[in-house]
Amino acid sequence: MRQRIFFIILFCLLFKSSYSSIRGEAPSYNIEIVSKSMQDSLDWADYYYNIHRFDKAIPLYEKNLSDPKAEKAHILKKLALSEAALEHPEESASHLNDYLLLEYDPYFLSHEGFDPIRNSDRFKDMSEAIVPDINIWAISYFIVAMIGFYVTVIILLNKKVNRIAGILIACFVFIHSLFILNISVNVAHYLFKFPHTYLMSSWASFLYGPLLYFYFKRISFKYTFKPLDFLHLIPTLALLIFLVAHVYSMTADEKISLLLNRFKSGLSAKDSNLLMSVVILKIISLVVYGYFIKQVYQKGKLERLLDHTAQTWQKNIYHIHILYIITYTTYGIFIINGYNSGVFYNLSVAAMAMMVLYIGYSANIQPQVFSGSYTYMNRMFPKYEKSGLTPSLSLELKEHLLRLFENDKIYRENDISLEMVAKKLNTTRHNASQVINEHFKVSFHELVNTYRIDEAKKILKEENGQKLNIIDIAYEVGYNNKVTFNKAFKKNTHLTPTEYQRNVTNL
Repeated sequence: MRQRIFFIILFCLLFKSSYSSIRGEAPSYNIEIVSKSMQDSLDWADYYYNIHRFDKAIPLYEKNLSDPKAEKAHILKKLALSEAALEHPEESASHLNDYLLLEYDPYFLSHEGFDPIRNSDRFKDMSEAIVPDINIWAISYFIVAMIGFYVTVIILLNKKVNRIAGILIACFVFIHSLFILNISVNVAHYLFKFPHTYLMSSWASFLYGPLLYFYFKRISFKYTFKPLDFLHLIPTLALLIFLVAHVYSMTADEKISLLLNRFKSGLSAKDSNLLMSVVILKIISLVVYGYFIKQVYQKGKLERLLDHTAQTWQKNIYHIHILYIITYTTYGIFIINGYNSGVFYNLSVAAMAMMVLYIGYSANIQPQVFSGSYTYMNRMFPKYEKSGLTPSLSLELKEHLLRLFENDKIYRENDISLEMVAKKLNTTRHNASQVINEHFKVSFHELVNTYRIDEAKKILKEENGQKLNIIDIAYEVGYNNKVTFNKAFKKNTHLTPTEYQRNVTNL
């Protein structure tokens, strides 16, 4: 209404001035005098804006900003568009940023009035940060995150997976998936749309190392947790408390205001003390626990605590985690020193995605590997699934079996059988077979042949043995005939006993 009255008066004044000129009379009202009396009017600023006199409109808009009753959102929009029309990207972006603080409307950046500065670096940066843009990367990361959440549930619901080991690896996958989901939101520029996603995964920054470290200990050594182990959670708890107090407790508007002010000031990750501290401490945590994980992995590998398939699974998880440590550390070093780190940042995210997808594949194809040695070994030999042979009894029978073969040399008996061995072990035939398969990775007959051939080679290397007949050596180590002995010997050494004896004699 006020603007309509203003333009009616302006029209009347212009008409009066023109009419007086035609009659040759001096105009009774001078438009310049009227404009000076209304120079602070917002309507006058709008008038100049509408006739594209932006250089005159801008000072009037700026004067009206100080008026507490003025429509600040309207003024800031006009200022942003006016500066854009004059091709002043910095000034336009500054006013645009202030407008968004009052009324968050990212789609205003699509206004055709910004076309003169749309290709400027400043406006591009603002558009890329604020205007939602669902792209192929955002979709890919979102899908990987959903797969990770699905895998987390699958592992937790799988009753065949060791409970503690399952919880540890499920939490490990969950924090990876949460981080990737956070990246998906950022890549799609939906952070301002969903401000509560700001730093939503940062609370778990110090959990990657401890979770994998204790998971490896659990599956390799059947590690039992102690009260002191909870000290490993102190950094995470401290960070969580800090984030709740300073970030997570903020309202959505407060978070948007924080993000816009940071953008307006041109602040990057290295300018945030909080973010830089988290990055540095996370690098330290990853490197330290990476060393611990390496020690557990190498010890388990050296002692052959896992079978081949489980060992391959653990090796792949270890290598992918090391890849993530390297890429994230490189990324951190770059941003700490103020350099562009886009490539290494994307590589670190790719390593996390690789981890989630590999664990997801394993969860569907071979879920038994999550539990470690004993569970997986039983899966390798399904007939032992419900044997009831406990790990401690299995180890005890193994030691007894070694004494029978190495000290008593029962393999020399030509009528040796699994039943005989089971009787000497004071256990069932079924348990004896399970102990041999799980601990020696061979069948009963293969174990007997191994000991017999090893002793035959020792005899052939002795001075007296070089003069013995092959059949005598065969009888000595437990074989009933020369043919069986020759076949077993050649399979073990790729030489016949005679060839082996000749080679020893020549040497």
